[in-house]
Amino acid sequence: MAFPDVPEHLQQRDLREPDLADIRRALLLAYGWMHLSRTADNRILELFRQGKIKGTVTGAQGNEALATAVALSLDKAIDVVSWTHRDLPGHLIWSGHLVEHLCQYLANSGSPTFAREGNVHHGDPANRSFPMISHLGAMLSNVLGGADSQRRQGRPAVGVAIFGDGGSSTGDIHESMNLASVLGLPVLFLIENNQYAYSTPTAQQFRGDALYKRAAGYGMEGRRIDATDPETTLREITAAVARVRETGRPMLIEARTLRLRGHAAYDTCDYLPEGMQAAWEKQDPLPRLRARLAEDGLADSLETIETANKAFFEACLGEALKFPPPAPAVLTDKVFSPRRLEPDWQPGPMPERLTFAQALQRAHRKILSERPESLVMGQDIADYGGAFKVTEGLLKEFGRDRVLNTPLAESATTGYAIGLALTGHRPIVEFQFADFATDATTQIILNAATYHFRSGAEVPLVLRLPCGGGLTFGSFHSQDLESLYAHAPGLKILYPSTPQDAFNALLAAYEDNNPVLLFEHKRLYRLHRAEVAFDPNYRSIWRPHKVRSGTHGTIIAYGEMLLLAVEAADYLAVEYGYTFDVFDLRALAPLQLDEIQASLAATHRLCVVHEGRTTCGFGAELIARLTGQHFHDMDAAPLRIASADTPVPFAPELEQVYRPSRDSIIEALIDWFE
Repeated sequence: MAFPDVPEHLQQRDLREPDLADIRRALLLAYGWMHLSRTADNRILELFRQGKIKGTVTGAQGNEALATAVALSLDKAIDVVSWTHRDLPGHLIWSGHLVEHLCQYLANSGSPTFAREGNVHHGDPANRSFPMISHLGAMLSNVLGGADSQRRQGRPAVGVAIFGDGGSSTGDIHESMNLASVLGLPVLFLIENNQYAYSTPTAQQFRGDALYKRAAGYGMEGRRIDATDPETTLREITAAVARVRETGRPMLIEARTLRLRGHAAYDTCDYLPEGMQAAWEKQDPLPRLRARLAEDGLADSLETIETANKAFFEACLGEALKFPPPAPAVLTDKVFSPRRLEPDWQPGPMPERLTFAQALQRAHRKILSERPESLVMGQDIADYGGAFKVTEGLLKEFGRDRVLNTPLAESATTGYAIGLALTGHRPIVEFQFADFATDATTQIILNAATYHFRSGAEVPLVLRLPCGGGLTFGSFHSQDLESLYAHAPGLKILYPSTPQDAFNALLAAYEDNNPVLLFEHKRLYRLHRAEVAFDPNYRSIWRPHKVRSGTHGTIIAYGEMLLLAVEAADYLAVEYGYTFDVFDLRALAPLQLDEIQASLAATHRLCVVHEGRTTCGFGAELIARLTGQHFHDMDAAPLRIASADTPVPFAPELEQVYRPSRDSIIEALIDWFE
């Protein structure tokens, strides 16, 4: 389908500081984009009220001067940005034809997100415009990673991380600004202060007279601008972008702007004080700029631009409305990227007897040695070598540029890694304990996991999660949380049980183009040694492995529980004559259960052993899937052996009762048969 020709005045999308010498021409360019955005926003609101656009719509009315200045001042070939729902001019200027943007609102088959995401929750990840999520603070750290990735590839890029006065209260804002300052990242943090977070005025959001003064606490420059003045805004933003580009250091700008249409289409604004709306209308930057340019003798040019914009919009809307609705699809086919990296791994040295932790360390070393796009990061992983010494020695060998200590900021660190992954790198993030990943739940479950589904972008990211109990670490350092993350579509999960499988799992996770969670049971780190070498068949880690064969039942386990299940099965074979097919599941998502289905068809009994708590534990999912096809063939009800439904207790005597043990597994299996 041929799209309408873009008017000449909309074919220029860039302004730099030298261009401001001819300020009338620069402002006329800005006006053309501001007017197109206002035209689009107003008509989009009408289409929503006519029922042609679903959900709801938000608008940039009143914020056009700021978003336009940012978009024009950035280099679309290298820079990174994440627009918010007040930044339609940014989307229009950055990339894409107006027809495509309108299809996004109409959620039809022409939508750049394939109608899997709505309204302005889109971007252009391939061109470093990262799509927004409604957890607005969480978007900032993605920009940090994207900008850093570009710099690491030799491009003098700048990132612009945008948030509102309401978003400034979130913890992700603090984490991201602190991380950018500590790492020295070229990011312009931009606060769109329109004085209200939905209906809550700034007086009820924070104390003090200015948000920009917070910059001093992060060791960065901060300033405030009046974004209702288009010329001031254009000059200040272009200068700020140039300064961040030159210094490579972050900066904070608080822009006092407007929100003329309320939070969204359904917002009646009845919470505003009398006269507030009228006062804002007088500050509206669009008519202010028009009046200024008309006084400069450009009235005819303005009328030409406005006429062309209106005609262009209506022509584009006509084309957008021609697209049919999205075709019915098997949505689950779109959750994961089917692609992966195809590394030419070197065979490596002869087999060595290594612990689980040493096997992971060797896998890190192999990846860092052979893959220049790889990075390893986390708390205390550099000089100290990590809480469990898995990364010990990597800093000395590969340097601080590739082995990064990060602040105590799990959410920002994960978001930073997402941005790196979106822009050419493949980071590996170590959490000190799997429990601490809950601080990054939004980044993991709602951002990284959904990225491919809602935008088509790939997030090749490995998150390493030391997990499990048995070491008297208590409730905050001992949990098995795999079922929490397995509930989120878009995440792949590996949970190895042996040193060789740990080595294989990290290689397989690294090459995958989706976010992969690697659960590592802490008791396995130094429990025993086994031969480890490069295994050309390392991708078999994505399938279950049968470690024992038998006829009386099928047992599934993973992690440390696999070892205990094997010990129990061996005991029952000797003492009672009961033999079992025992499977090491290894990959929890996506599940590959063909071999186990075949086993269950022969044994007619199913037992699942895992350390996660019983209620809503992963065993329930396995039993539901496996017995669905074999329910009438079962000789007994499925058996779940899991931890108690309590927080993890501290004392070893209590923890021994809390989690499955060799003896408790044996007792449960005997009771099951007898």
